[in-house]
Amino acid sequence: MLWNKARPSENVNDLRQGKDARQSTGVILGAGLAISLAGAGLYSVLSPSSDSPELQPGVEMTTPAVDTPLLFVKAILGDTEDTWKQLFAETGQLYPEPTLTLFGNGVSSGCGYVGSGGGPFYCPANKQIYLDPGFFQTMAERYSVVGDFAQAYIIAHEIGHHVQIELGLSQPLEDALATRQTITGDNGLEVRGELQADCLAGVWAHHAQQRLKWLETGDVDEALNAAGAFGDDYLQQAQKGAITPETFSHGTAQQRKHWFTRGFTEGKVDTCDTFGIAVP
Repeated sequence: MLWNKARPSENVNDLRQGKDARQSTGVILGAGLAISLAGAGLYSVLSPSSDSPELQPGVEMTTPAVDTPLLFVKAILGDTEDTWKQLFAETGQLYPEPTLTLFGNGVSSGCGYVGSGGGPFYCPANKQIYLDPGFFQTMAERYSVVGDFAQAYIIAHEIGHHVQIELGLSQPLEDALATRQTITGDNGLEVRGELQADCLAGVWAHHAQQRLKWLETGDVDEALNAAGAFGDDYLQQAQKGAITPETFSHGTAQQRKHWFTRGFTEGKVDTCDTFGIAVP
C-alpha cells in the first residue's frame, strides 16, 4: 500500500508518552531541527541559519527519528477526510472531520477511561477516534493480521461509525440504545451497526483507490484477513472453543468480509443499509 500518496490530516492528537499533549499535528518540531511537511508526509532537516547558535566542539546535531506510525495514521485519516468530504458534498452536506487521538498508556476519552492495549474505538460523545498504535502489533502477534491495508481498514471502520451517525444511517441502533433495548446477538442491531461500519470502510477504500491508485497486490486480502480475524465466531472459537451466537456484537467472519467487499465493490453508501435488508 502506497499510503504516503495521501494528504496528511491535521486532526491527529498525539498523547503517547513523551509527546506534547497540547500539540496536534500541524507543524511538529523536534529539537528545533525537523518539521513535518504537510504536503509530502516527510521529514526535512533544517540547516542552521546565520541566526542559529553555533555548535560547540564535540557536540553533534542529531536528526529526530521518523515517527512512521504517526505519519501512517495521518495519511489514512487525511484520505478518509478527502473521500467523505466529497461523498457528503454530493448530497449537499458538510463532512464534520473527527479527531483521532493516539495514546499509549491509557486515555480519558469522552466515553470514559480506557487502558492501554485495547482496540481502537469511536466515541460519539466528542466525535473522536481513539487508537493505541500498539494494538497493531497485538494484531500481528496474536491474530496474525499484518499489513498496512489491514491497519488502514481498522481505522476506516472506526471512521465508518462516525459517518453512519452523521448521516443517520444507524438510527435504529441509536433508538434502541436510547430506550435500553437488547441489541446484542446474531443479526442484532449492534451486529448490524458494526457490519455497516465495515461496509462504509469498503466504500472509502473504493474511492481512495480510484483517486490514488495506491493498493498493491495482496492489500485487499490483508483487509479481508483482518475483517475475518475479528469476526465473533472466529474469536469465540479461538478463545473459548465454542460459539455462542446470542452474544455476538460484530458479526461473523463471513459477514464482516461480505460487507467490506460489498462496500469496496459498489462504492456507494446506499449499499450499506444493513438495517433495512436481510444480513447474509
